[in-house]
Amino acid sequence: MGQSLSEPVTSKETAFCQNDLYKVGSSCMQGWRMHMEDSHTHILSLPDDPGTSFFAVYDGHGGAKVAEYAGKHLHKYITRRLEYGKDVRHALQQGFLDLDEAMLNNEALREQMSGSTAVAVLIKDNRLYCANAGDSRAIACIDGRLDVLSFDHKPTNETEKERICSAGGYVEYNRVNGYLALSRALGDFGLKRNKHKLPEEQMVTAYPDVEEREITESWDFLVLACDGIWDVLSSQAVLEFVQTEIAQGVYPQQICENLMDRCMAPDCQMGGIGGDNMTVIIVCFLHGQPYEELINRCKEAVAKRDARRKRRLHSNRSHDSNIEDHDTSKSHANGRLDDDSSGSESERSEGERTPSLAMRNKENEEEEDSEATRNGEPSQEKSTSAVQPLTKEPKDKEKPVSLESNNASAEDSSDEIDLK
Repeated sequence: MGQSLSEPVTSKETAFCQNDLYKVGSSCMQGWRMHMEDSHTHILSLPDDPGTSFFAVYDGHGGAKVAEYAGKHLHKYITRRLEYGKDVRHALQQGFLDLDEAMLNNEALREQMSGSTAVAVLIKDNRLYCANAGDSRAIACIDGRLDVLSFDHKPTNETEKERICSAGGYVEYNRVNGYLALSRALGDFGLKRNKHKLPEEQMVTAYPDVEEREITESWDFLVLACDGIWDVLSSQAVLEFVQTEIAQGVYPQQICENLMDRCMAPDCQMGGIGGDNMTVIIVCFLHGQPYEELINRCKEAVAKRDARRKRRLHSNRSHDSNIEDHDTSKSHANGRLDDDSSGSESERSEGERTPSLAMRNKENEEEEDSEATRNGEPSQEKSTSAVQPLTKEPKDKEKPVSLESNNASAEDSSDEIDLK
């Protein structure tokens, strides 16, 4: 984790923006770390491609320069690619590499012993593209269900380890060459010096994985965050936290703050968990409707979830009453709720990627139908609770943002660079 402060810095830099399609909130907090090294961007309409939206979180390490530069310029390198109009996926992948090359060609940035993760979501013509390099993460809530949009790049992942070793590196203490805890990143040029390897073949590469989805009216919200969040809470736990907050009428920028407070460690003696910088962006899909419509959808999803768990607990209690006392603890473990409150290592392992949303929905629907039948209830549940009043938009710590990141701009040495 590195050095920690004696007391955390809990002041937050919070912002929001909105149009007919999205209601967006963001916030970042230094926490227990000596310095704030994160950056983020939310742009409702790209200057070079009006109507296209771009959201990204950058988690810096070893310094803030790379994250700051990426926050200002990554979307520009993507949209200026010649193939951008025909092949957005390829433009994202090459845009990441172009940005990395530009920083490598800048002496001030090249000499920085720093790097940054990058998870970026671009939405164009009702298509969502999520590009990820590192262990920041993006998830979506679709019809109340979880869809993980990115997968963490860790040195222990089999394919990542193969690339690292092929480029002349090694994995020790679950780190690249014993010190970098992620296997893809912008910057970190000391680990990209194999002249016989392409940029995407280096020990650490900026080349991102890209996931693609079609946006429909069943999309509820996105969460993009650095690993300061995901190390504490699982993807499912974060979804349920945000879903519950929206159901209570809380605005996304306040939910970001509440989520960071939930994840921050009470002291600096927890092995780094909850002690990192934290950055969160929440993108709520409005689909041209008032925010109250999303509140109602989340209320229904929360009501279904609560009813499902009550049935499950009732079933488990009935089962427990029919077994010996010495087996009680084992039965309780088998009946554990699936909203694991801590980040799961299985989420981070390649080869255990989240099943398709359609498959998960089918399995969940079958489970709900089966449980409802056993309890003599209809399979489709509807929440009849009234809409709670919206919380008032905070005015003191937040500022509206329509385009660029709310982070401080990079210094002169990090000005935009044209590729040579």
